[in-house]
Amino acid sequence: MHTSCYPDAAKIPCKDATSTRAVGVTWGIGDPSRRDERGRVTRRRHVRIARVSARTRAGLGLLIACGSLGWLQACSDDAATGGGSPTTTSTTGSACLAGCEGGGSGTGGSGAGAGGGLVTDVCGNGTCAPSELCSTCEDDCGVCTGDPITVTRGPYLQMGTDDAVTVKWRTAEPSGSVVALGTTLGQLTAVANGPSEPTTEHEVRVTALDPSTQYFYAFGTPESPLVGGDAEHFFSTSPTKGTAQPTRLWVIGDAGTANANQEAVRDAYLAFVGAQRADLFLMLGDNAYSDGTDDEYQEAVFDMYPQVLKNTVTWATLGNHDGHSADSGTETGPYYDIFSLPRQAEAGGVPSGTEAYYSFDYGTIHFVCLDSYDSDTSTDGDMLTWLTSDLTANTQPWLVAFWHHPPYTKGSHDSDDEGELIDMRERALPILESFGVDLILTGHSHAYERSYYISGHYGDSGSFSNANLIDGGDGRADGDGAYTRDQGSEAGAVYVVAGSSGQTSGGTLDHPAMFVSLNELGSLVVDVAGSTLDATFIDDTGDVRDTFSIAK
Repeated sequence: MHTSCYPDAAKIPCKDATSTRAVGVTWGIGDPSRRDERGRVTRRRHVRIARVSARTRAGLGLLIACGSLGWLQACSDDAATGGGSPTTTSTTGSACLAGCEGGGSGTGGSGAGAGGGLVTDVCGNGTCAPSELCSTCEDDCGVCTGDPITVTRGPYLQMGTDDAVTVKWRTAEPSGSVVALGTTLGQLTAVANGPSEPTTEHEVRVTALDPSTQYFYAFGTPESPLVGGDAEHFFSTSPTKGTAQPTRLWVIGDAGTANANQEAVRDAYLAFVGAQRADLFLMLGDNAYSDGTDDEYQEAVFDMYPQVLKNTVTWATLGNHDGHSADSGTETGPYYDIFSLPRQAEAGGVPSGTEAYYSFDYGTIHFVCLDSYDSDTSTDGDMLTWLTSDLTANTQPWLVAFWHHPPYTKGSHDSDDEGELIDMRERALPILESFGVDLILTGHSHAYERSYYISGHYGDSGSFSNANLIDGGDGRADGDGAYTRDQGSEAGAVYVVAGSSGQTSGGTLDHPAMFVSLNELGSLVVDVAGSTLDATFIDDTGDVRDTFSIAK
């Protein structure tokens, strides 16, 4: 017996037509004795059964249900139809069901619908919404059976690597978890399943992906139409570690006000980048005011950035306001529930053993995230001991670090007076600079401040001197020129406070390490291409207020 099916059965955990088991079966035999209330011949029915014999299957020309999804895979076998070939069916970009045309005679071949084979395009009358993938259909293709899941949060993407990504979402009712994906829109033939236990907090790790590849995806539960499968639901895997590829970051800090300021900063960014979206989304803490509760995260993050979260991997650090409801020691609270971050070097670097601080690689960039609020920052503590180990093992040419509390600021906070700021300056910076850090991103102070190209300043602002200036220019390609690091040199880094993505709070804004200090709403876009890093601060109206470059 030969079976021809669509999609490729090798890519979906589907029971082959030669098996005696199936999750669901649809048949269409054109039996005149089977008529509906209007007197029409009933051509197809769907039932859930445990076993189907080969004999029954041969006589009916079955549609065999695929895997635990309950998706139907249209198959024709030679014994029933005299041969068949797969045909693709879709509804506005989503594959509802696939059918096979059979050209032979016999019960299954002559009675299964127009054209003498199994009916194609079962949901092709447009009754399925473009954002749904159908698992089953009513008689005569009326509607998709099963209610679509109610998604109350997400989807959002976590822990992206060159061969994997985590997709997360929340539903109103407990259900199973599944993600379907593919490199071609409408052909989501690969499947990843989450835990078997029903849940409202869904997390599916999708693996065995190709590097530097765009995937479209849909998500949901095995029992209902999936959500997504359109041009807005996609992600791109990271390039292989060490592979140079143009990379864009979107960086926001202290954004979580859930008000018009935050909306304006978001909209200005989206207008600025257009189709050239960011590859990574960095959140510098205080992501949801005032206490980082789950409801506050819903308003300030998930309701604010849905179009970014669904296609850009997000990396976060803990701010003091997030820390009001979270605990780094136990990794509990809304912050740790919401974000899935690498504890065991799942995305590169050295295992930290905690989600409070971690590292990851993207192409030629090594990122380090530290916890400046709720983890031990002593020089012999776990975090800075790990930091030294991680940077010792790093071989990437670019090194970017981020955390919440800035080592230098004269905005709404003062780095001369506050303990967390002083500790990070005195304890973390010497380690980072000794390993050649290029860029340090922080928030906390509600302003935009950007330093010269500096090194070796670990005291208060009054101790800053020309000896700390590696380059006292503006760092702009159209001005004094990009900041330049000689090959192998460890000296020189740029420090950015980008804490004005949701509010501004003034301050003296006169730290001597800073080239520019602005009491303006905005966010930062960072582009890395080969041996050049370019950064652009965009205010809430879309105007460019600062740029700088680092060249190696």
